[in-house]
Amino acid sequence: MSTLYLIRHASAGTRGVFSGTDLDRPLDAVGIDQANSIAERFGDTGITAIYSSRATRCVQTVEPLATAVGTDVEVDDSLVEGQSSAAAIGLMRRLVAEGTTAALCSHGDIIPDSIERLAREGMVISGVRGWAKGSTWELETRGNDIVLARFLGPF
Repeated sequence: MSTLYLIRHASAGTRGVFSGTDLDRPLDAVGIDQANSIAERFGDTGITAIYSSRATRCVQTVEPLATAVGTDVEVDDSLVEGQSSAAAIGLMRRLVAEGTTAALCSHGDIIPDSIERLAREGMVISGVRGWAKGSTWELETRGNDIVLARFLGPF
């Protein structure tokens, strides 16, 4: 049985204020604290792989976690803002089939769409729903199925 941790990138300030491309927008001071808290909270959960959108704010969100668990952050374009949730779910299903416990960092469109789509396919959502920056969804599996999602809130 594997577990997936679906993480929304931490705080990165206001989109319209940053002068570079949106993919290059970094974490702000709050986001850096959130990223460190995520590493502290999930560093001992058995995570062996970390995947991220190529957006700087996503990579920076999971870099402390990667350091804590001794792995690298793998960039995956299925997690980039504006992509179809089907692509992200495809990555999740591949990781589940491989038995991998992984963290995946994405955006405020991909995460809700993925959770809602998996729920329509039979996954149970336990407790409240939320999409705040720096928050995490824990997805439990049984066999090759993602069966339960639990919102763990921002850290």
